[in-house]
This record gives sequence, structure tokens and C-alpha cells, in this order.
Amino acid sequence: MKLILAASAALVAYLGWRSLGWPLVHDAPLMHYVAWLISQGAVPYRDVFDMNLPGVYLLHWAVISLVGTDDLGWRLFDLAWLAATCGLLWTYGRGLGDRWARALSPALFALYHLSGGAWRVGQRDFLLCAFLLAGALGVARSAEREGALFPLVWSGLALGAGLTVKPQSALYWLACAAAAGWALRRSPGRAMAGVAAVLAAGLVAPVLAFGWVAWLGGHHAFAEIMGGYVIPLYSRVGRASLWEAFGWYRLGRLLWALLGVLLLASLRAAPPAWRGRRALALLGVAYGWVHFAAQGKGWEYHLYPLALFVCVLSPLAVVRPAGGGSVAGRLRRGFALATVGALVLTLGVKGAGALEEPWIVDKAQRVAAITRDLRPLVRPGGTAQVLDVTEGGIHALLRLGVRQPTRFLYDFHFFHDVDDPRIRALQAEFVRDLRDRGPDAVVVLEKAWNHPGYGRLDEIPGLAPLLATEYRLAVEGDGYRIYAKRHGS
Repeated sequence: MKLILAASAALVAYLGWRSLGWPLVHDAPLMHYVAWLISQGAVPYRDVFDMNLPGVYLLHWAVISLVGTDDLGWRLFDLAWLAATCGLLWTYGRGLGDRWARALSPALFALYHLSGGAWRVGQRDFLLCAFLLAGALGVARSAEREGALFPLVWSGLALGAGLTVKPQSALYWLACAAAAGWALRRSPGRAMAGVAAVLAAGLVAPVLAFGWVAWLGGHHAFAEIMGGYVIPLYSRVGRASLWEAFGWYRLGRLLWALLGVLLLASLRAAPPAWRGRRALALLGVAYGWVHFAAQGKGWEYHLYPLALFVCVLSPLAVVRPAGGGSVAGRLRRGFALATVGALVLTLGVKGAGALEEPWIVDKAQRVAAITRDLRPLVRPGGTAQVLDVTEGGIHALLRLGVRQPTRFLYDFHFFHDVDDPRIRALQAEFVRDLRDRGPDAVVVLEKAWNHPGYGRLDEIPGLAPLLATEYRLAVEGDGYRIYAKRHGS
């Protein structure tokens, strides 16, 4: 066990050090850009068409306010958040009676995160993990202290903060409230007080976050986006089978096969002091599966909550039995240790391959190229419109400090459910604002999440004629085109 932990610590140190040079990439620049727009006076949802919750914007706003928008600042924030989550994992392991086994959960989770590569840095589901674990810890401490209410209050506060990041976490919030009541079931009055404490405290962060949105004037737009687009339309876009979802990324099926074996091995009798914590972690595993399956996109980072709670339970698989245990018990522990060793090796190989992935390098180079080519085309105080999702166009605007003339952050909204009047209305709004507010440049990325190729512009009524008459093709780059406004148009 000590050898495995030493190897894990060495891998964490190596991957963490090598990751300091990772660029800001993929989803993070988009949320940075929204946070920057808000700092410039934009109203979320009203001025930015996006489906994320306000807690995400507030987190990114805090980061760029403290460390700016450079790559290293975001990397250090991610590592600090990882350290805090690992600290919670260590704290949660109290009561196991085996400090070496207790150290396994933070070691595995740190490796899991670092093995994902630059595109998983600061992903919302990763940020959510700290809130979920803090919530579970509060309920556990309350049960261990015969129903103390204060831990339930901070449990609810943490889970409520998670609600402002990912709405699916409401399921675990409700599960923790129910668990708090169950722990106090012998005293109905105290049980009701416990449930109420978790639920009431859980409303604080959402009320503050959405109150902020309402104060700015974005609440009506938020309701329209969620009720008129996200729930009826976006929720069905890009859905993948669960089997495909585990095979899209490097060593995915092997990694989750090993985690599954480790989970099964952890379903042994827990030390008496840890039975409540195990029950909460098992609830977390069930929630983590629903969290991943319900979103249906099959993206690797949606697995974070499931991975978190498997890591929470992992020490149970290897904890040393009191008095040495039976021969069968020692064999089970040996098998679990072999599984952990294979898992650490797999995560190490995955992490080494993710240090300098070619597609990440290509994307960083594309951002630099777009920034260079776009800078001379946009006047001071001028605007530029990007048609892109995560290929680097918005990141270039962030670097240049350039706003868009429309509220559309992405262009994938325009290419699904195209016969639906709500999508046609979005297309018409986009072309109208583009025509009326005439940006200095329009940047089109060739790759797109759900509809790649430059030909997709022809599918937005009125867009191609507008570009043909009022713009000229100024730059034909590697994977992007920049149209510049014609003089006098």
C-alpha cells in the first residue's frame, strides 16, 4: 500500500508540475469571456445567450478579477481547487482507522483530474465536486454528533452553491436532506429540523445568484432561454449512448472497468464509525451515475461526480482488517491492492499522454493566429462577430478585449431543429443584429460541434448574402476565415 501511495504521489507531483504550462483552452475561455463581458456592463442571458448557470459566471468573474485572463492564473486556480477537494477527501476519510488507506481517495482523485489534460481544467463538473463533498461531510458530521444542526447548515450552503453551477446537483441536495432526516428518525421533531436546515440553507446561494441576475435585469431572458430553448431543444442535442461515451477518450473503458472493480471491492463491511459516511458516498455514486446519464452528451467531464464518490469509497477496498483478518479477507485485500496498482498505472499512462496533446497545441496556435489576423481589422471600440463553439474564436476576442454585436456566444444553436419556429427566430435575430450593428469583422471557424464546414453559413437565411455584399474575405487561415467590412458599407 505504501509503495502504491508513493508512486501515486510521485505521479501527482510530476503531472502537476508539467501541467503548469497548459494553455487556457476549450470551455474555460468561453466562461472567461462571459465573465469579462459582465465586468464591462453586459447583463447575463439578456446580452449573452448561454445555458450555464450564474454561479459559473461568478466563479470565473472572481478568477479574472484576481489573476486576470492569462493561462497560468487559471492553471493555478485549478490546482488550488484540486488541493481543496483533496483536503475534503482526506477529512471525509476520518474514522477509517487506517491512515494509509485514508490517503488513497485524495491520491486517486488528484490523478484522475490531472490525467484528463488541459481541456478538463476548471470544468464545471470538477468544480461541483468540492460542493458535493462538503455537503456530504456536513450531513455525516451532524449524524456523528447526534443531530447537531450547524453542520447541516453548512452542508446545505455548500450544496446550494453547487446548484448554481450544475442544476443536476439538486438530486444530491435532496438526497442529503433525506439522509439528515433518516439519521434523526428516532426523534421526529429533530428529524424535521435537520431536513429543514439542509433545504433552507441550500436555497441561500441560488437566491443570491438569481437575485443578482434579476437585479441586473437578466431574469426574463434567463426564463426564456431555459424554458424556450434549453429544456425543449438543447437537452436533446448530441445525445450519445453510454457505451460510446466511455470509449471516446484515451483508456476510457479500461479506466472505468478498474474503477468499477474497485467500487465492488469497497462494498465490504465498513468500520462502525464510517457506516454513515459510506451510505452518503453510495448515494453519491448513484447520483454521479444519474448526473452523467441524464446529461446524455457523453462528455468525459460529466463523469466527475461519479469518479469522486468512487474515490471516496476506495479506501474501504484496501483498509487493513483488524487482527489481520481471515485468509479470504487477505486475498480480497490483495486483489483490491492489485486493482489499485493497475488503476494508478492506467492514470499515469493516460496523464503522460495528455501533457501535450496535438489537438490542444493546434487549438492554442489557432487562437494566436486569429488574434494576430483580427487585431488590425477591428477599430478601437469596434466589434467582431464569431461563429464558433470551442475552436478558439471567442478566446481570440477575449485576448483582444473585443465585444460582439449580437448576444450569441456560439453558433450551434442555429443548426439543430431548424424547422422549429424558435430556432428560426434565433436565426432571424442573429442576422438582423449583424446587419443593424455592422461589426468590423466576422470570424468563421471551420470546425463546429454539431455542424462543421463553412457551408453551414448558407443554412442561416440572409447571412450569406449579407456577407457577400457588405464584407470581403480578408483572411483564409488554417481552420478559420475572417471577413472584413467593406469600406463605405
